[in-house]
Amino acid sequence: MLVTTKEMFKKAYDGKYAIGAFNVNNMEIIQGITEAASELKSPVILQVSKGAREYANHTYLVKLVEAAVKLYPDMPIALHLDHGDSFELCKSCIDGGFTSVMIDLSSKSFEENVEGTKKVVEYAHAHGVVVEAELGTLAGIEDDVKVEEGKQSYTDPSVVEEFVSKTNCDSLAIAIGTSHGAYKFKPGTNPKLRFDILEEVSKRIPGFPIVLHGASSVPQEFVDMVNQYGGNMPNAIGVPEDQLRHAAELSVCKINIDSDIRLAMTGNIRKYFAEHPDHFDPRQYLKPARSAVKAMVAHKIKDVLGSANKA
Repeated sequence: MLVTTKEMFKKAYDGKYAIGAFNVNNMEIIQGITEAASELKSPVILQVSKGAREYANHTYLVKLVEAAVKLYPDMPIALHLDHGDSFELCKSCIDGGFTSVMIDLSSKSFEENVEGTKKVVEYAHAHGVVVEAELGTLAGIEDDVKVEEGKQSYTDPSVVEEFVSKTNCDSLAIAIGTSHGAYKFKPGTNPKLRFDILEEVSKRIPGFPIVLHGASSVPQEFVDMVNQYGGNMPNAIGVPEDQLRHAAELSVCKINIDSDIRLAMTGNIRKYFAEHPDHFDPRQYLKPARSAVKAMVAHKIKDVLGSANKA
């Protein structure tokens, strides 16, 4: 059966590691992620954005995830809604088999965020589902989430205790300098996360699971591969992996990864097309793409998240 993240996060917090929350859109991505997690005996969160749900259809995605659960019955798998923007969307996912949802009202006022989050929490908890909320906003673009550079805001540690207490949410996404998409930092800058904010938040809500969004590292090997085989991605820069590992050793229990999977897939598909211009069977080029996803997830589990052998 699918599980919630409740027990996952408790073990992660105590063990000073994080659970990978990998965005899924199709069968090959789900296969690559779950094969890697199963081999490394790691718990995993498969998360679906509003855009992915519209692209692939709710029922298709849920059934694909259920197939993974059937194949790997001993591996803890949670199905999570990423960046739900309304009560109606969260309710649809709760009613449709998700075990975790995120309600993202971080662009609203504090009072509106509290009120809307509390409504989702009450419905979710009545149905055995957990809720992630967000304080602070990240720059960048990911599906329907778009925040212009300069309009992002760091999380204010002074309000997190009040927010968690009033909403009764189960985990909290905070803004400490990560960013959505593949263009997180400007060339020539030295990317640094605000660990001072993370540490202050942890002091104010000790033992409470923290989430990092926009945490892909944008591996240059795949950026180079995309560009080498006809792509155009100059200045794509992500979050250094050593900083993510440090965050996982603190109070961060969930790290979201999406762009890295997209880059690994796209780079390998472009390479395959360039080397095999006569091929047209999707199975031919999706097979190496799936293998690239598996290798990417295995690397994250072992070297960044620290969640291997924690299932």
